[in-house]
Amino acid sequence: MKGLPICCFISRQHKHPSKRSEETMENPQLMSNSGCSENLNQAANIIVNHDFSNGLHSWHTNCCNGFVVSAECGGRGKPLSSSRSSGNYAVVTNRTKCWQGLEQDITSRVLPGSTYSVSACVGVSGPLSGSTDVLATLKLENHGSATSYMLIGKTSMSKEKWEIVEGTFLLLAVPERLVFYLEGPSPGVDLLIDSVVISCPSSSESESASIGAGDDNIIINPKFEDGLNNWSGRGCKVALHDSMADGKIVPQSGKAFASATERTQNWNGIQQEITGRVQRKLAYSVAAVVRIFGNNVTAATVQATLWVQTPGRNDQYVGIANVQATDKDWVQLQGKFLLNGSPSKVVIYLEGPPPGTDLLVNSLVVKHAEKTPPSPAPVIENPDFGVNIITNSQLDDSTNGWFPLGNCNLSVGSGSPHILPPMARASLGVHEPLSGRYIHVKNRTQTWMGPAQMITDKVKLFLTYQVSAWVRIGSGANGPQNVNVALGVDNQWVNGGQVEINDDRWHEIGGSFRIEKQPSKVMVYIQGPGAGVDLMVAGVQIFPVNREARFKYLRHQADKIRKRDIVLKFSGAGSSSLSGTNVKVVQTQNSFPIGSCMSRTNIDNEDFINFFVKNFNWAVFGNELKWYWTEPQQGNLNYKDADDMVALCQKHNIETRGHCIFWEVQATVQQWIQALNKDDLMKAVQNRLTDLLTRYKGKFKHYDVNNEMLHGSYYQDRLGKDIRANMFKTANQLDPSATLFVNDYHIEDGCDTRSCPERYIEHILDLQEQGAPVGGIGIQGHIDNPVGPVVCTALDKLGILGLPIWFTELDVSSINEHVRGEDLEVMLREAFAHPAVEGVMLWGFWELFMSRDNAHLVNAEGDVNETGKRFLALKHEWLSHARGQVDVQGQFNFRGFHGKYAVEIDTPSKKIVKTFVVDKGDTPLVVPVEL
Repeated sequence: MKGLPICCFISRQHKHPSKRSEETMENPQLMSNSGCSENLNQAANIIVNHDFSNGLHSWHTNCCNGFVVSAECGGRGKPLSSSRSSGNYAVVTNRTKCWQGLEQDITSRVLPGSTYSVSACVGVSGPLSGSTDVLATLKLENHGSATSYMLIGKTSMSKEKWEIVEGTFLLLAVPERLVFYLEGPSPGVDLLIDSVVISCPSSSESESASIGAGDDNIIINPKFEDGLNNWSGRGCKVALHDSMADGKIVPQSGKAFASATERTQNWNGIQQEITGRVQRKLAYSVAAVVRIFGNNVTAATVQATLWVQTPGRNDQYVGIANVQATDKDWVQLQGKFLLNGSPSKVVIYLEGPPPGTDLLVNSLVVKHAEKTPPSPAPVIENPDFGVNIITNSQLDDSTNGWFPLGNCNLSVGSGSPHILPPMARASLGVHEPLSGRYIHVKNRTQTWMGPAQMITDKVKLFLTYQVSAWVRIGSGANGPQNVNVALGVDNQWVNGGQVEINDDRWHEIGGSFRIEKQPSKVMVYIQGPGAGVDLMVAGVQIFPVNREARFKYLRHQADKIRKRDIVLKFSGAGSSSLSGTNVKVVQTQNSFPIGSCMSRTNIDNEDFINFFVKNFNWAVFGNELKWYWTEPQQGNLNYKDADDMVALCQKHNIETRGHCIFWEVQATVQQWIQALNKDDLMKAVQNRLTDLLTRYKGKFKHYDVNNEMLHGSYYQDRLGKDIRANMFKTANQLDPSATLFVNDYHIEDGCDTRSCPERYIEHILDLQEQGAPVGGIGIQGHIDNPVGPVVCTALDKLGILGLPIWFTELDVSSINEHVRGEDLEVMLREAFAHPAVEGVMLWGFWELFMSRDNAHLVNAEGDVNETGKRFLALKHEWLSHARGQVDVQGQFNFRGFHGKYAVEIDTPSKKIVKTFVVDKGDTPLVVPVEL
């Protein structure tokens, strides 16, 4: 960004020409350029006083001086040419910086989505040896964000003649203030301006064009029709082709394609700078046609990436999208991106294949993304909630309706449970007993062999189905066995729930699924034990769940555990005469913590911050506190991003979770750490603990000490079993104020036997037995098609430990915003209604800044979607308000959620407002209100 001293922001009243001294009134020695003003297209010129016929009216100097002279007057020496359209030109003098020049505010005269042509006739005068550049520039200013600049055009100047600076620009959104200015000659050299024209050749069309149409590709030369103009190699060479491989590779469209060749790194590729053509807070769609060639590689990932430089910050790399490309055909890569801040430089590039493999590009299109219309609420006729879609589930007709998947044998046995599995019972309520018959599967030679049934015609789109079954395994198993209820949906595997079995008892499987695109075939089957192990299956139930009925139950549960009876007891002067006085109680904040994930780039977007501060009271950082972020190379510490985010949270009284000190999954561990020997690794671990917890002592309420220990064991494998407990002990010593959490995923959905509630409980108890001060249980909550009783069962099991439970990374995903909103409501209501849950953190809410697609509550450009509306309605529901009158005892009674309140009393003489807080408690809370 150009340096702007304070003087640039003070008043610039230069409406009248200033006088120059004889010393500075030097002959500019300009020769006519065949009347360069005649070449300027002045049609629909948006520049006011373009030829300086009215002095400097509407123009302002930028931290320098300026005046207008007549060409006929000239000065001493040879007169200026009078063949221009005007007899006047501007002189900008006393320039001490290259960027000082002449400017005009054009904010109100520029339309978004229109292309403007710029042409200015300019010259230079003064102590100049050789040549110098004159630049045409746009300055874009928005309140609360850094000023950005767009270079329009540049020309090289000498003292002999007038020259033309020309170029074009297009803005997809007009900033709060848009300034055009001319700048550039060396300090001490005067800038001369004869005339300026900025016009829109198709202004009538532009006025009616909609920015949302996204018709304007901001990539220059997108199909290489102009060779490699505006393209370059990123760490490699680029070449242009009309064909390759003896004519086997030709463009999919157009006449040419480009290759990134002599690549020695995965990030080498082809790039184009798009600085000035991409605007902050606008969503852009990206589409590229790509393939690979050479080095005996037949398939590789190709990725579109943004390299962003922001003033005062480190380089940022924004992954846009990737696709699996081959050497056989062109494929299309598609994605979206949004920039929160005001970048000083933006480059888009394609990368990814292994070194030595050429990356071929046929075209690249980057447009303002069209807004996706809201998805309609699905209409489901006769949902038949609670009705089992499995044929012959009671096996009254032997195995009719079932068939063996693979070369196994099915028969019917007796002796299975007569009651529904508990999770199904919680959804269905009173239900007829099971028959006690089960399918016995023998002669299993593959793990996937088992009983199967076609249910294609019975499954309805967008309905959430609960899966339930009793399962058991026969003898001969070698260790624990996973048993899984699976669905084959057009040859795609869908997990309906699974359980680990290590004995001869009957076990419950509970899970769920939903189908959102019309399938041609849906098959359910039960699989899992090793080859040769018999499988027994009973009481298979697959039924659509009635979420509204569950919500009604959860409202009642939440009323019991999240509310309290409150008695406002008025006292003081005049309280004896208050009987019948109107009272209004408003809850200003529910005390149940609801927070969200954020990233450093998000806080550059004021719209994001406004939504965050208004709707969340806790924050967690997506990456900025993780070890691979704060110390990517050994000794190279980066806490600036986290510091900025902590400061923001403190400013807005938002509590923070520290995620995470360590991450036990090896793929997340930096290479420099993995290269350390055992002793050095132990020192690095200790340094990490000391650096992080000392720096932020008292600032993070929670820490996830060692993330995902049920799914990884890197530190334990390298440093021994004691290291996990020691991490907790050391963290507690360094910051005793923080609650230390375990944190893992798939705890609540029945989909992963490694992290089932029983395994999690065993893991926590083991840590506690080693002296680890585990203070909280983190359930991440990355869940699909949640079913309340399945989630609640996991919470009930974990609740026996007596530790606070938090959903730490909650997100749900559905193409349909209404269904997604319903999924989110399921999870929030289950959490709010469970006594062991003490808070919920969403894993983001803003489109393009979440780890999963179709999971957002707010669209990229700030529109709250149907999911977000459901979230806001739920938050509103959890605020208690009451109206009434003071009784004869001078009291007002109501029942309300825990949290902060304001009470307003209208007395005959005045209106009184008092605040109070309602904490948890089993007895009525008496709140004295002194008048």
